[in-house]
Amino acid sequence: MPEPTPVPDPAPVVVDPSAVNGQCQQTDPQQQPDTESPGEALKMDQEMKITDSIEDQGLLESSMRLKPHEAQSYRKKALWVSWTSIVVTIVLAITAFTVSIMRHSASAFGFAFDATLDVLSSIIVVWRYSNAAAVHSAHREYIACVILGVVFILSSLCIVGKAIHDLATKLLPEVDDFLFSVSIVSGLVCIILAVIKFMLGKVLTGRALITDGFNSLVGGIMGFSILISAEVFKHEPKVWYLDGTIGVLIGLIILAYGVKLLLDMIPRVRQTRNYERFE
Repeated sequence: MPEPTPVPDPAPVVVDPSAVNGQCQQTDPQQQPDTESPGEALKMDQEMKITDSIEDQGLLESSMRLKPHEAQSYRKKALWVSWTSIVVTIVLAITAFTVSIMRHSASAFGFAFDATLDVLSSIIVVWRYSNAAAVHSAHREYIACVILGVVFILSSLCIVGKAIHDLATKLLPEVDDFLFSVSIVSGLVCIILAVIKFMLGKVLTGRALITDGFNSLVGGIMGFSILISAEVFKHEPKVWYLDGTIGVLIGLIILAYGVKLLLDMIPRVRQTRNYERFE
C-alpha cells in the first residue's frame, strides 16, 4: 500500500484587533492625525514667552529683530538725526523767542519753549545712544524716558502759565510777513524731523526716540498754529483769544504725555535695574 501523504497544518489566522463582527474598520484616507497643530501651538507659545521675557532680561525687542551691524547702523543714524535736530531747533527757538517778544504771540512763545524742549529731548536721545554696547538696553531706554517725562511736565507748566497770562491780560498778537515766514519754515522743519525720528524709533523700538519725535511733531503743529491764529486775528479781531487758547491746549497735551510717560516708565526702570550689563 502507498504511504499516506502528510496533510500540512493550516496557517494560523491573525485577527485584526480593529475588526468588528468579522469586518475591518475602514480608514478614511482624508482623515490624518493632526500632529502639526500641537507642535505649532507649542512653538508659538514659546515665541510669545520669549518675547514677553525680553524686557525682563533688560533687552528691547529690537535685540531679536536686528543683526549687530544693523543695530549699530541705525544707532548712528539716530545720533545724526538728534544732533541735526539740536542745531536746527536751537536756531528755531531763538527765532521764535524773538518773534514772541516782538509780536506778543503766546503761540510763538509756546513754540519757542517747545523748541527748547526739543533740544533737551534730543540731548537725552544722544545720551541714550552714545554707548554702542547699550543699543538694546531697556534700562537705559527707560531712564531716558523718565527724564523726558519730567522735562515735558516742567515745560508744559511754563507754556500753560504764559498762555493763561496772555489771555488774562488780553494780549493781542501782531501780524506781518516775518511771522508768516517763521511759521512756515518752523512747521515744515519740525514735521520732517518728527517723521524721521518716528521711523528710526520704530526700527530700534526706542520709546525715547519716538517721544522726541512726538515733541518735534508738536513743534510743527505749533509752528503752523502761529500762522493760523495770526491770520484769523487779522480778519476777525474778535477772535483774539485763539492764540492763547492754542498755547494752553498744546501745553496740556505735553503735560498729559509727560505724566503718562512717567507712569509707564518708572515701574519698568525698577524692573530692569538689575540688568545694567550694557552700561
